[in-house]
Amino acid sequence: MTGIDLPDSAAAGTALSDSSVKARRAARVAAVQALYQRDMNDISARSVIAEFGSYRLDDTVDAELFGQLVAGVDENLAEVDARISGALVEGWSLDRLETVLRAIFRAAVWELSYRWDIPARVTISQYVEIAHAFFDGREPAMVNGLLDRVAHELRAQEFDRNAPGDR
Repeated sequence: MTGIDLPDSAAAGTALSDSSVKARRAARVAAVQALYQRDMNDISARSVIAEFGSYRLDDTVDAELFGQLVAGVDENLAEVDARISGALVEGWSLDRLETVLRAIFRAAVWELSYRWDIPARVTISQYVEIAHAFFDGREPAMVNGLLDRVAHELRAQEFDRNAPGDR
């Protein structure tokens, strides 16, 4: 297991069971940890997924989402990194980001780009909570701002005030 317990506030309004919400949250935290490990040790996504599956994940983690996040970031790294770089404020570069922060951005941006079944607001909230678990400073606000910019680019229709179901 991941060892980080996050509140359920971001899951409000979803049709998932409490255990499914917690399993997804655990998968996101584990994916950030795996992406960090991959970045620090320059190992393949396949290796890190296998290691986490054998030694770190238990039945409380959505292993499918975990695998999708890690493999998805790996398979689409150039696109994900370009989207992050494009959303960073002037003067910041991807290389300047702390490794955990970069892993959070990569997982979240991949999820916003490819998991359209998960509402953007849920994705943003979940990764802001993960940032709070790792950082005490301004990083969670930075995560919120960058992910909000990316989500508005990718999923403008979810933020349209006139969209059905958003009233």
